[in-house]
Amino acid sequence: MDRRHFLQTGLAAMALSQLGGTEALAAGKNKKEQAQAFGPVTCENVAAGPQDLLVRFLGSGAAGWKPGSTIDRRNSSVLLDGKVLIDFTLSVTDMLPEGCRPEHIFYTHSHPDHYQPLQALKLGVKHVYISETWVDMAKYEFMRIAAEQKLPMPKMHPLMIGVPLTVEDLTFTPLPANHTTNFYQEQAQIYLVEKGTTEQHLGVRLLYATDTGSIMGKASRLAGIDTHKSDIPPRPITGFIMEGTLGKADYRMFNHSTPELVALIAEVLAHGKRYTPPAGQPVYITHMGHSVYDREYGHKWSQEELNARLPNPVRAAYDGLEVVFRAVD
Repeated sequence: MDRRHFLQTGLAAMALSQLGGTEALAAGKNKKEQAQAFGPVTCENVAAGPQDLLVRFLGSGAAGWKPGSTIDRRNSSVLLDGKVLIDFTLSVTDMLPEGCRPEHIFYTHSHPDHYQPLQALKLGVKHVYISETWVDMAKYEFMRIAAEQKLPMPKMHPLMIGVPLTVEDLTFTPLPANHTTNFYQEQAQIYLVEKGTTEQHLGVRLLYATDTGSIMGKASRLAGIDTHKSDIPPRPITGFIMEGTLGKADYRMFNHSTPELVALIAEVLAHGKRYTPPAGQPVYITHMGHSVYDREYGHKWSQEELNARLPNPVRAAYDGLEVVFRAVD
């Protein structure tokens, strides 16, 4: 991508994020970069092989979604290979497969639409992984609730940015998120999740990025996808899940992202060979807020309508969706 094309692409995405309603969608559909639609999706609700990573979206909505709304979206959480959770909240228990009792949970941050200690204790979680910046606070809260409810206390594991940890054949590398809570010492996290990754094989390298406004430079460097003067050897990701909270840019853009920004990030990474997904695998957005739907006159788009209007190669997750991220040689 030459400088002129990069600037044109970036300015177009910025303009899209500032437009609302049908104008933004029409502009996106008319972009030359999107003249050819994304090919058939082949990774949804299909069987996973032993080398693949199965991701089940337990919830795909941001904090504003409530049970009983026109389009229900539970708070964002995922289940990996039926064994490990990323976040777990009040609203997602019914999305777990029957009989599934995962023992490990990785938290992104302490906002209540991601972090509910009582729900994790009721589930029987035995291992809790939290940033070292707030693990003591979380441990105190878990201990208090466990004592009150007479439930077993899980083991608390502090996580350090950039230091990988392997659990159930999955390797998690915590990366810094561009997101704040009211506990200003807390560092919110996104995760690089790897399965079957060796020096010779990529396997699955999934970047799970919610909540965050764009991708921080330090996070991209630690993940191996920074193409600018990085001293860390480059290594592409093979899967990409990112939040798409905002229908258009507003004051929350300092903590959240738009679908158009997610599409731009994917385009830049793909051009630099830092994102190399298997055929038929789109970028998934989750943690969608009401503004993603309410762009014109309060109309609530269906899942099909939403996907038809999203910029390529972005596709919206939904509660209960299972995606198989295939291993790559």
